[in-house]
Amino acid sequence: MLQGLVDERGSHVGPHSAAVEKTHSWWRVMCLTGVDYFSTLGYQPAIAALAAGLLSPIATLVLVALTLLGALPVYRRVARESFRGSGSIHMLERLLPWWAGKLFVLVLLGFAATDFMITITLSAADASAHALENPFAPLWLHGQEVPFTLLLIALLGGVFLRGFKEAIGIAVVLVAVYLALNLVVILVAIGQVAGHPVLVTNWWSALSSQHGNPLLMVGIALLVFPKLALGMSGFETGVAVMPQVKGDQGDSEERPIGRIRGTRRLLMTAALIMSGFLIASSLVTTLLIRQEDFQPGGQANGRALAYLAHEYLGSVFGSVYDISTICILWFAGASAMAGLLNLVPRYLPRYGMAPQWARAVRPLVLIFTGVAFLITVVFDASVDAQGGAYATGVLVLMTSASVAVTLSARHRKQRWPTIGFGLVSAILVYTTVANVIERPDGVRIAGLFILGIMTTSIISRVRRSFELRATSVILDDNALDYVMTDAEDYDAIRIISHEPDEDTETEYRNKSRDERRFAHIPPVSPIVFLEVYPSDSSDFEEDLVVRGVVKHGYRVLQVTSGNVPNTIAAVLLEIRDQTGIIPEIYFEWTQGNPISNMFKFLVTGLGEIAPVTREVLRESEPQAKRRPHVHVS
Repeated sequence: MLQGLVDERGSHVGPHSAAVEKTHSWWRVMCLTGVDYFSTLGYQPAIAALAAGLLSPIATLVLVALTLLGALPVYRRVARESFRGSGSIHMLERLLPWWAGKLFVLVLLGFAATDFMITITLSAADASAHALENPFAPLWLHGQEVPFTLLLIALLGGVFLRGFKEAIGIAVVLVAVYLALNLVVILVAIGQVAGHPVLVTNWWSALSSQHGNPLLMVGIALLVFPKLALGMSGFETGVAVMPQVKGDQGDSEERPIGRIRGTRRLLMTAALIMSGFLIASSLVTTLLIRQEDFQPGGQANGRALAYLAHEYLGSVFGSVYDISTICILWFAGASAMAGLLNLVPRYLPRYGMAPQWARAVRPLVLIFTGVAFLITVVFDASVDAQGGAYATGVLVLMTSASVAVTLSARHRKQRWPTIGFGLVSAILVYTTVANVIERPDGVRIAGLFILGIMTTSIISRVRRSFELRATSVILDDNALDYVMTDAEDYDAIRIISHEPDEDTETEYRNKSRDERRFAHIPPVSPIVFLEVYPSDSSDFEEDLVVRGVVKHGYRVLQVTSGNVPNTIAAVLLEIRDQTGIIPEIYFEWTQGNPISNMFKFLVTGLGEIAPVTREVLRESEPQAKRRPHVHVS
């Protein structure tokens, strides 16, 4: 599970990361996101017809306008400012300090998990529906939606256990075949409309008699837009898999210009392709399919283009189209799985809110597959039952992205981008609220995901409280000189822990005198003070830099960290490894209730410093003789 294939991208840090980064051309990665984005053609025309009726083409034009003028500019900016695959979540994380920022990220991760997990289960359920509704499907398969959906999810998990390269290869083939078949169906349907122009005349007459003037039609289309918002579902995964995009040779970690350019090209191309297909498919399905066939139980419900394929190209071509639709809907969960595998290791282990093995890909694949099994069984593989949660996850993430870029533009004092992105944010906020009011079950499902993430995160953070949290410890020249001198001249390193609250000569003199007296430090033995300056205690992993300074004639080691005892333990172990001498550290007992001090440690990184430092050392160094000595008096 933890060796071999763990992360072909090399984009995750940690003990199980791959050293070599494997990337792909932007158009191949577009196919990976496209299995989610383009697969909505399987049901989007039917959703539009059901929501807007004869207004479906106009409502789809509104959707396309917001896609090209709103969502696309938003995510092109997200790709430029958050190019490591963290998306808008990382942009918003920087706005809130301390625990508020971490909790906010956990909430957004809950919505992201809702979006991505429901993408896996809903797409697999829709693929099952297409398979079982095919006229050539065996009779014994009817009523077996749940087992068939579970089989598809298991196959998807198997692909990711095998490797990420294989997933992209499959996506390229599926997208190419699916778009080609859809193009054939739409061209044939356009030919049917061209041969019967009365269809357009009758449609426009019925539309005019129902809604009056064109302005009223546009107004109604805007009102029903929230029901069509699933047609923009591929943008978040587009930036989530950004580390997959091959950059230029001169790209650096801090300025991957080629990768950003490739991702923006990916987003633009996908949006233009999808917009063209959405407009054409909405028009031909509205003109050629009766409105009653779109209703639940109707032959075109959830499969409008498949209906046209069978109707005008015959059962054989229609079955080929069904197979292609089934495959791409099944594999639509691949982009969602890729997004989850990118987001979760970037946040939860770094926050201390998941075990270290959560950085590895294979265990996460098994966990996500198991959760998808549970969701499928709970919702009985129903597409309609999961639609609300899917829309809620998509819209919340898109809204957060638009807000993030609006705040970014405002921070840079860019007036017109701020106004434009602010308008997009307002539209998406309206869309999200309208969707929540109509489908409150989506928020409830997302709330369960958020509750689950919060609960497991808190439990993990508590369980990992006594771990060494430093990813690296560096002693500067002065600090290294202090400890090496004591080790070579006195064969001992004695360190006094000092809280940096009062910077006076009297404070250091009294501290030195008291520790020598009560801890029985030999008068001739030199001492070094160690001071930890507090920072954000909500951070879990840190790179520590220990500075050596002289204050009032006393040698002092200074380090900044959000957690005091774990940092002291890490510094002591680094000193031991650098000098070969087991250091000794001296504390005063902390005043106050031990229980309240323990809670204080969990939240602020302070509390019972001495006993927690010893416990961290005990867990980190199993050999007692190699463990730094802790004295408390």
